[in-house]
Amino acid sequence: MDTRITLGDDGVAKKIEEEVADECPIRQVELTVPKTDDPTMPILTFRMWVLGVVSCVLLSFVNQFFWYRKQPLTVSSVCVQIAVVPIGQLMAKMLPTRPVLEGTRFEFSLNPGPFNIKEHVLITIFANCGAGSVYATHILTAVKLLYKRKLSFVPAFLVMLTTQVLGFGWAGLFRKFLVEPGEMWWPSNLVQVSLFRALHEKTGRTKGGLSRTQFFLIAMIGAFAYYILPGYLFIMLTSFSWVCWLGPKSILVQQLGSGLEGLGIGSFGVDWPTVSSYLGSPLCSPWFATANVAVGFVLVMYCMTPLSYWFNVYKAKSFPIFSNQLFARNGSIYDISTIVDSQFHLDRNAYSASGPVHLSTFFAMTYGMGFATLSATLVHVLLFNGSEIWKQTRRAFEGTKTIDIHTRLMKKYKQVPMWWFIVILVVNLALVFFSVQYYIESLQLPWWGVLLACGIALFFTLPIGIITATTNQQPGLNIITEYIIGYMYPERPVANMLFKVYGYISMTQALTFLADFKLGHYMKIPPRAMFMAQVVGTIISVFVYTVTAWWLMATIPNLCDTSMLPADSPWTCPMDRVFFDASVIWGLVGPRRIFGDLGEYGNVNWFFFGGAIAPLLVWLAHKAFPGQKWIKLIHMPVLLGATSMMPPATAVNFTSWVIVGFLSGFVAYRYRPEWWKRYNYVLSGGLDAGTAFVTILIFLTLGSKGIAVDWWGNNVEGCPLASCPTAKGVVVDGCPVF
Repeated sequence: MDTRITLGDDGVAKKIEEEVADECPIRQVELTVPKTDDPTMPILTFRMWVLGVVSCVLLSFVNQFFWYRKQPLTVSSVCVQIAVVPIGQLMAKMLPTRPVLEGTRFEFSLNPGPFNIKEHVLITIFANCGAGSVYATHILTAVKLLYKRKLSFVPAFLVMLTTQVLGFGWAGLFRKFLVEPGEMWWPSNLVQVSLFRALHEKTGRTKGGLSRTQFFLIAMIGAFAYYILPGYLFIMLTSFSWVCWLGPKSILVQQLGSGLEGLGIGSFGVDWPTVSSYLGSPLCSPWFATANVAVGFVLVMYCMTPLSYWFNVYKAKSFPIFSNQLFARNGSIYDISTIVDSQFHLDRNAYSASGPVHLSTFFAMTYGMGFATLSATLVHVLLFNGSEIWKQTRRAFEGTKTIDIHTRLMKKYKQVPMWWFIVILVVNLALVFFSVQYYIESLQLPWWGVLLACGIALFFTLPIGIITATTNQQPGLNIITEYIIGYMYPERPVANMLFKVYGYISMTQALTFLADFKLGHYMKIPPRAMFMAQVVGTIISVFVYTVTAWWLMATIPNLCDTSMLPADSPWTCPMDRVFFDASVIWGLVGPRRIFGDLGEYGNVNWFFFGGAIAPLLVWLAHKAFPGQKWIKLIHMPVLLGATSMMPPATAVNFTSWVIVGFLSGFVAYRYRPEWWKRYNYVLSGGLDAGTAFVTILIFLTLGSKGIAVDWWGNNVEGCPLASCPTAKGVVVDGCPVF
């Protein structure tokens, strides 16, 4: 036990007792993160500000520009992480070293020395702000383009800004529990740490092997060269659904084999975007988490969904087996515009005449699993982490805690005072209340809805943060937020969307900020510098995202309107379409008419009970058989929430992700630990970078000019009947009638 006297944020001397461990409690961190620090490195330099702000602006613009396309392109911060190294080194050679504003309190140097790793980390934090999308963009799209209602720029910008910044408040409250403990290791950060080390450390190569830098360059160049095939010349490689070929005229065979519109049996993709686009890189997922996702996917996709469909539960055969569309009773796509009145509320008479909204089997199933995930999250954290949370809380108040080597090294830097976070939270809440009150006709959400949404986000940030920080999987709150406000304030779609964004996305943003704080923790970045980069980068990115979205809405005719766009138009907005459908189910029609006493899907509510029981059974099994360590690795929130990204994710995304995750997290980690330690995360970064660079190149040189290769290998997967219904008398264009 090490006892010392230190000054707190308020300047008061405090006695702190710490149990210091020189090793990390997590082996992956022990193998990846350096245990040294150089506090003399300059960080807030001129080149950091220039490269950071420019990176944030460029990524915000590019990602919003591609957001609305049929195949959305997300340019990750990895591209910037690599590209700025030669630029930073060039600036270190070319910029003058003479101080600017010499002799004043504002004196600084344009060139304080070699381009260093800590500058590089902060530039990447700026880039992360631009790389992560602004979820509230969905609201703008749904209101203006899909509901075709008026929404002015000012309330739109305020919604975009406040939803992104609100998470800082929750992050500040829980950073001591989710950043400082070594057990909270945030697996995805290890990819970034490996890449930083590969780009900056001059490590020699092993005998007959490669250095990290050499391996990264080979992986990046290989990914760059290879992706020309699945990205342009042979698109079928993105979903190789060979089972469909066994029955070219059979709906059943194609439902089984299609990786995009069916169950995906035997389907796989051999391109990196298919593998990593929705679940993240499988190379940074712990094997136990990957295994839980795999079991959850098999349970939903290969057991529950086909049984429900083939037993015709809720008239499932009248609709496709896998679809996120909303259907009328006759199997046709539901015309939502016919049930919205002039006040942007549900027209009850029109809805009675048109009949209820119907969901595909899989769409209904994913909502049920979302219910189960929520209750499972609470029970799991209570049973498996409750005592740890209580101990950490008690130690935080008593001034006693156990720290690892990285937390000890960070003690030399000034921490971010709690009142900084509180000020941001209070100011942000004031803006939110002003927005919803002043623009109540446009936004529909009352003030009490804001308080309730914030309460939900505050309550769930810690338990979901623990799951994310230890498994790299993040159960979402989107369904429960929609459910609550849908019952309390029904028939108002904008209020429902806004409540979801404030209740769900503010928590997600908090976890993003905490993950970045942990990255800074690993790389020994002063917390106040990290905080500054996050705040400034977030504000810049929100402005650029909003302006870009507004410009595209005004520039592209019929954006997102598939009924008005040409068949080959890329501007179909698939992700916004899912969000719009959810706003109809939970906001316009309301959960009572879908899952309540007025709806057809009431039995789906039993998933709440099942989700609560599942982790209890695992806990009891663990207590009954304490020698069986594998039982504790059954993580019900991850298992039940495995399919939370479906749709828009499809079966082929999951099958490909699980295969790669098994090869990395089980085979390589167990049988080639030295290779895994040296190259695993570097490989992930190289694949990200090479694929992103060539995707942009293909779009700029070929895609933007409409140049395509027309042959059977570019027919995506060749399963045209997979989306057909199988009920008698249901007529759909291109499908046989039974």
